[in-house]
Amino acid sequence: MKSVVIAVAAASALSIPLATFSQTDPAPTRAQVRAELQQLEQAGYDPAKGEDPSYPSDIQAAEARISSQSPTAYGGVSPGSSASGSHAVGRPASTEDMKQLYFGGQ
Repeated sequence: MKSVVIAVAAASALSIPLATFSQTDPAPTRAQVRAELQQLEQAGYDPAKGEDPSYPSDIQAAEARISSQSPTAYGGVSPGSSASGSHAVGRPASTEDMKQLYFGGQ
């Protein structure tokens, strides 16, 4: 009898972490995706262009137009977002900087 209780306790303890990984946000439905695509097309995005080198800027511009018209729209570009790929300007660490980093400033 004790082995059954231990087995049930072990099984329930192992199943609790699995519940924490469950997804709470449902995936968008097909109708929601189609509605968003129609909004993007009305804002000037053309998905039929195929291999267009200006794809990222085209869809971002359409998303910006949609978000400026209705601030609760899905997606869009938030104002003040940073650009990626910029180079950081700095100087190499000196010997004193390295001593402070690794030896606590001694």
